[in-house]
Amino acid sequence: MTAGSGVLLVLLSLSGALRAHGGDLTAGETCKAGFSEEDYTALISQNVLEGEKLLKVRFRSCPGTEGTQYETNSMDFRVGADGTVFAARELWIPSRGVAFTVTAWDRRTAERWDAAVRLLVAQTSSGHQTPPRGRKPPALAPAQPPGDTLRPWPPHPRAGGLRRQKRDWVIPPINVPENSRGPFPQQLVRIRSDKDNDIPIRYSVTGVGADQPPMEVFSIDSMSGRMYVTRPMDREERASYHLRAHAVDMNGNKVENPIDLYIYVIDMNDNRPEFLNQVYNGSVDEGSKPGTYVMTVTANDADDGSTANGMVRYRILTQSPQSPSQNMFTINSETGDIVTVAAGLDREKVQQYTVIIQATDMEGNLNYGLSNTATAIIAVADVNDNPPEFTTSTYAGEVPENRVETVVANLTVTDRDQPHSPNWNAVYRIISGDPSGHFVVRTDPVTNEGLVTVVKAVDYELNRAFMLTVMVANQAPLASGIQMSFQSTAGVTISVMDVNEAPYFPSNHKLIRLEEGVPPGTALTTFSAVDPDRFMQQAVRYSKLSDPASWLHVNATNGQVTTAAVLDRESLYIKNNVYEATFLAADNGVPPASGTGTLQIYLIDINDNAPELIPREGQVCERPHLNAINITAADADVDPNVGPYVFELPFVPAAVRRNWTITRLNGDYAQLSLRILYLEAGVYDVPVIVTDSGNPPLSNTSVIKVKVCPCDDNGDCTATGAVAAAGLGTGAIAAILLCIALLLTVVLLFAAWMRRRERERHTKQLLIDPEDDVRDNILKYDEEGGGEEDQDYDLSQLQQPEAVEHVLSKVAGVRRVDERPVGAEPQYPVRPALPHPGDIGDFISEGLRAADNDPTAPPYDSLLVFDYEGSGSTAGSVSSLGSSGSGDQDYTFLNDWGPRFKKLADMYGGGED
Repeated sequence: MTAGSGVLLVLLSLSGALRAHGGDLTAGETCKAGFSEEDYTALISQNVLEGEKLLKVRFRSCPGTEGTQYETNSMDFRVGADGTVFAARELWIPSRGVAFTVTAWDRRTAERWDAAVRLLVAQTSSGHQTPPRGRKPPALAPAQPPGDTLRPWPPHPRAGGLRRQKRDWVIPPINVPENSRGPFPQQLVRIRSDKDNDIPIRYSVTGVGADQPPMEVFSIDSMSGRMYVTRPMDREERASYHLRAHAVDMNGNKVENPIDLYIYVIDMNDNRPEFLNQVYNGSVDEGSKPGTYVMTVTANDADDGSTANGMVRYRILTQSPQSPSQNMFTINSETGDIVTVAAGLDREKVQQYTVIIQATDMEGNLNYGLSNTATAIIAVADVNDNPPEFTTSTYAGEVPENRVETVVANLTVTDRDQPHSPNWNAVYRIISGDPSGHFVVRTDPVTNEGLVTVVKAVDYELNRAFMLTVMVANQAPLASGIQMSFQSTAGVTISVMDVNEAPYFPSNHKLIRLEEGVPPGTALTTFSAVDPDRFMQQAVRYSKLSDPASWLHVNATNGQVTTAAVLDRESLYIKNNVYEATFLAADNGVPPASGTGTLQIYLIDINDNAPELIPREGQVCERPHLNAINITAADADVDPNVGPYVFELPFVPAAVRRNWTITRLNGDYAQLSLRILYLEAGVYDVPVIVTDSGNPPLSNTSVIKVKVCPCDDNGDCTATGAVAAAGLGTGAIAAILLCIALLLTVVLLFAAWMRRRERERHTKQLLIDPEDDVRDNILKYDEEGGGEEDQDYDLSQLQQPEAVEHVLSKVAGVRRVDERPVGAEPQYPVRPALPHPGDIGDFISEGLRAADNDPTAPPYDSLLVFDYEGSGSTAGSVSSLGSSGSGDQDYTFLNDWGPRFKKLADMYGGGED
């Protein structure tokens, strides 16, 4: 390092450099390689030249450590073989300094060690550092004069050279006391010019207070130059006035240059001190030492503060309460700072003080000064000077085993500090008795109690009781000098109650392996459970909870599982070769408890399924062609009880091997095709024997239905060939079509006969229709429709006609009027004396036809309304009407009316029977 660089190099050892060089290691100590310090700090100049030495790091080597090399994580610095740190180039170090890491590593073991290096900029005696070469130093700001230094401007010379300025005015000083009582106007001063001896001069004043608001405060006698004040002055309203006096001759020509007049209002003590606030609020920590600052009160006086009129002094009038001393506070008479003057502030005894402060001007002279008062309320702030204490030294509680989030004990504490503050809030900690962390003590935010809560289930069989030691503290640390109380620690005894626990299977999801097909009654395993209640004499019984295929049986006392049926790996209840069953283990405790366990049975496949062929149907041409039937062998078993398969045709019947041939394609596939040149179209059953590769192998004969049909040039069956292959000849098809035609003919004949019968029925009606035969038919009555209100009838046809001609001219079918008309009545047929039963129908039909065309037929006396089912009825009750006896009428003539009336004759003509 050159002397001209001005670098001050200081190495700071952070972990004791003297210890590193104080002596050699003793023979019994173990050597540990590494830097002597974890970080190094050096003070350097701000301008660093290239190659300049900055500091040296020291590395301790151990025997066997050879070839230590150094490197840095900064390109601006490098480290020599002896640990000296150089600047790699010319640098300008910022004021905040730089930091980088030096790494030492052993080339043989590749082990690495790191140390931090900090370079700080040292201040030189000149107060600044030399900037780097090629850079301009920062320009210094020009020196500024102090704020209270004035530089008056030099007067400008008059034109024509310098000459003495003569005095033109004689102005006495003007001071006006405020609040003067007069009389007004009151003379202040007389202004005159030394030219008034030669010529008459008129005087005037202008400015604020003269010709500017406030107007006419000052006036001047224009001839004598006497200036007056016209009213009392108030310094607090305006402390000074700036006027200009003018002197002119009688013609208004200026005699003198205007001159400035300054009038100052002299202050009088006419204002009391006024506090900024009538009530001041402050606080001080309890236990504060005398001289502790509390607060500041301020009072302002509107009078001149440079005189005694505006100089305010403070003092304390009263303090309430006067405990523990009547003078707990004092006040600085000039600044208004309130400080403590006595010890003994205790929030637990006095939480607030009320202090009356008096401010007096005239420098506190009570005889001449004016005073005012304000109130200072000083709150005593709480500090943590009272540690929390348990109300008792021991607590007890109990908890059932296996229960969590249960409060087992409430720990009550007292704390005289301010409630619900960090100085009062309790924090509980278990310091012994719970190494496994079964319990935690939480704080009730309202009562501050400690709630001992179980957060990790306890086991009665492992721990029957816990002896906890709990310590309580506050959220805030105790104040300086306050020690923890011995009552801040308490013991908690927690008893664990034994409850009936459910048995459990140690190896839940137990897996066993066996071959499928074992016979019923085979013992598989013993699936037993363990009852954790070692101190209870209880029995465990076993039962099935889930056995989908009902293959298993469990011994109720010892849990031995045996087969109840043959286990089949190919069953639908098997998934991934595993059958799963669930068992229940229940004890006889009070209340009883139970646990479940799952048994998984891995079934090993045996060759118990013969292979099958798919598809079972196929189609080939009647002559050898390229098309053949591809068949596939499938087996429900798994490897090695599956393929490769052997495909062959049986020897019986012999026609199978004569007509067909089978060719194996690979282990699972084969082709079935014709062996002969032509085979008649039809459906053939071709048996094929397939054998698997199991041990022992299983065979199966599958019959494939093969349709042989004529084919076109593309090798596809023709339509006629498909029919022929189905087994139906031309004669069979013709017979089927003939049957269909005959069936249609029968249906048409039956429909024509029914239509003819219906037409005959409407043409000639018998007396009693077959459907109305009372002997074997059901008669329906009172089918009256919806009434006349629901039907669209022309009721005008029922009204009284105006003339007979109108009635007679009505068309046939209109036969109801209001009165019996006058006109010719139709002739009704005469009933024969001995009617023939065959003529009864004609007789009734003719009478009905005559009645329909008879306009005089009743009713004709009123308009009758039928089938009206509205509210109410104009008809009276018909319950008193009786029926006439059967003996009033002779019905023996019904016997002569033929077989249709035989039933009626038997009912009414049979006498008393």
